[in-house]
Amino acid sequence: MNTCGRLPRVFNRSSGLDVLFCLVKPRTTCRQCPQTTPPLARGQSTAANHTPGSDADDKPRVRAVDLARKIRGEKSKTRETAPPMSAQQRRVMELKRFSVQLQNVHPNVLAKHLHRSVLYQDKDVVIVNKPYGIPVADDSDVTSITSVLPVLSKMMDGMKIKSDSQLIPCLGLEKDSTGTLLLARRDEVVEHVLALNRNNKVERKYWVITVGVPVPSEGLIDIPIIEREVTGPQPHYKMALSPLYRLNNEGDGVTKVRSHRQAHPALTKYRVLDSSSGCSLVELQPFTGVKHQMRVHMAFALGCPILGDHKYSHWSKLAPQKLPERVLGKLGIEQSKVRHLPLHLHARQLTLPGISQADVNVSCPLPKYFTQTLGRLHITLPDEKQT
Repeated sequence: MNTCGRLPRVFNRSSGLDVLFCLVKPRTTCRQCPQTTPPLARGQSTAANHTPGSDADDKPRVRAVDLARKIRGEKSKTRETAPPMSAQQRRVMELKRFSVQLQNVHPNVLAKHLHRSVLYQDKDVVIVNKPYGIPVADDSDVTSITSVLPVLSKMMDGMKIKSDSQLIPCLGLEKDSTGTLLLARRDEVVEHVLALNRNNKVERKYWVITVGVPVPSEGLIDIPIIEREVTGPQPHYKMALSPLYRLNNEGDGVTKVRSHRQAHPALTKYRVLDSSSGCSLVELQPFTGVKHQMRVHMAFALGCPILGDHKYSHWSKLAPQKLPERVLGKLGIEQSKVRHLPLHLHARQLTLPGISQADVNVSCPLPKYFTQTLGRLHITLPDEKQT
């Protein structure tokens, strides 16, 4: 008996071929019938005959870390092949990235940023370092500081589930300004701070970089401000000066004129801290809170607009600020890229009487873009002058 399962030779009369079939049972060996790989059917792959689940047959899985390395490698190759950027191009890229980095940030990200930027806090008030480009009021499509204050309040309260703490803006800042932003913990604190501010008991000092050097180097600007319509190809509204005095006909004196009923009294104290390269670092102290007061007084009263103030560098048109060639060279940009310059207006210091404890006096560090501009213009900070 044939124990290996080998079939005898059969002669196929119809085809005249001698066909030999050999079927081998599993786990048996035969010298006459060596194991051979069965022929594959048409369209059948070799992998289909292997045991499913074996290591040799599994496709390699793509790990996230490997994919990240591959992307980084491709980017590095692109950077190597790309032409090197000039100093001006790098400067413009820095300004572009800065101007959009927080425009559409997630509310929780902004709340965490503000939590890390707390300059002072007690049971009545909180002072934070406001970032550039974020509006305080909730009146635009981008994330505002007011919209994330409930989250910030919870963070400062230890993320307690049952917490009735709140934060309310007291004295606002413009969207494109930076620095000390005062928040109250209760409604009665807001009313108290506003009453102090009306009586000039709250002292706020700002640092600005101006295009030009104010003359005289310090003084008090007392010119009312009114909102006017600018006609032309691009009609728009701007805040403007509404002087109480004008030159007389002889040109050797001034004559008082009737004040406009819609004009707002505006009073700004200024002091030049340092100047170089046709620009100045100026300290401003407003005694009134008219819209765009400091920007209007610097641009139209002193003729030294704030660097990056594209709105008030021109009166009759909406266009990027026009800078002298000397200033462009120092800043490392071309006039066509000036539109990327941010407004250099920083709320440097805030002082107010204590509500239930000692007086509050907080200074806010300058943002990075501000100090970089000072360095490029070779303007020295007051503290550095004394050392």
